[in-house]
Amino acid sequence: MKRIASFTVNHDILEPGMYLSRIDGDAVTYDIRMKKPNGGVYLENAAMHTIEHLFATYARNSANQDQILYVGPMGCRTGFYLLVRDQISHQDAIELVRQAMEFTASFEGEIPGTNRIECGNYLEHDLAGAKKEAAAMAAILKEWTPAMLQYKE
Repeated sequence: MKRIASFTVNHDILEPGMYLSRIDGDAVTYDIRMKKPNGGVYLENAAMHTIEHLFATYARNSANQDQILYVGPMGCRTGFYLLVRDQISHQDAIELVRQAMEFTASFEGEIPGTNRIECGNYLEHDLAGAKKEAAAMAAILKEWTPAMLQYKE
């Protein structure tokens, strides 16, 4: 089988940040890397689940809502993927993620989609943990630019 693009990234040198993972037609995939791969510290499942709910809710209610294809966690628990249509600029995508992380970091109240009917694992959430992780990522993205979206070789 052909090796997929994400397995060609050198995870030993990958640092937290936002990266352009791939472009497929009009679909753009961003790698929102919140933890250093293979660094021994990963997103806790409950916090990651809460970030997913808040990140997706924010993105799908943003000015770019019609361009959002998918927001979801990486199985390795080091971050998230954001898939958008190519009508959104790289700068706007960075800004969207930064704002979503700031939204999550300051969120108060009931987490959207966390009842039994709406979520397949509705009891596993950690708002305090999500807020901590999102605040750290917002700080990383504060000065992020489109020139920084490229993976280092």
